[in-house]
Amino acid sequence: MANARIKRIVCLANSRKEGDRCIAGKELLRSGEPGAWVRPVSDREDEAVNESERQYEDGAEPRLLDDREPKVLDVIDVPLHEARPKGYQQENWLLDPNRRWRRVACVGPNALDRLAEPAGPLWINGYHTNLGRNDRLPLERAGSLDGSLRLIRVGKLVLDVFAPRIEQGDFKRRIKGGFRHAGEDYRLWVTDPVCEHTYLNRPNDRYQLGECYLTVSLGEPYQGYAYKLIAAIVEL
Repeated sequence: MANARIKRIVCLANSRKEGDRCIAGKELLRSGEPGAWVRPVSDREDEAVNESERQYEDGAEPRLLDDREPKVLDVIDVPLHEARPKGYQQENWLLDPNRRWRRVACVGPNALDRLAEPAGPLWINGYHTNLGRNDRLPLERAGSLDGSLRLIRVGKLVLDVFAPRIEQGDFKRRIKGGFRHAGEDYRLWVTDPVCEHTYLNRPNDRYQLGECYLTVSLGEPYQGYAYKLIAAIVEL
């Protein structure tokens, strides 16, 4: 395989995926302007990024002594082998598992203004689950899409913490995020582990947040649909 190239990205998601993580961000070009989305993926079937593959190199300057995990808003140099687009996930790049990532800076939330997408629908709307709103779309329609990541700004975010399958005896708790964007209402599952750590340690309830940036992702195909997920939340 060809030597790895380095892409410098602003990390905009480090979300749960199949017990590991999905990392994504926007490239920073040499001019300093934002470029395209980049999602580093592994060579395994699920393409998730495990702990050793996403750790920072020795000599990084972590915020905490044991903190080598990529954080949203970190600026990271990521060694990548080649583009690996797959269906609507056109942003995928094969990572180099033998080289560590390097954090070079960290930006503030205000920097997200120039990274956010113009206001518009989150892909295709009109398809809902029982607990969601505009939260999925059929795979036959997803085939026409050329991307699976969006960074948007919303005026407020409502988080519902509950156990969705408690009537079936499953007490696992999850979080749904509700917001309005470009004239449409959305209610999507949250896969941001930082948000989960905060709110799953609180009682089941509805929590109101103010202005936020959200990274919304179209996840892996599941039972004929692509599901929209809130992969990261940056509260202003």
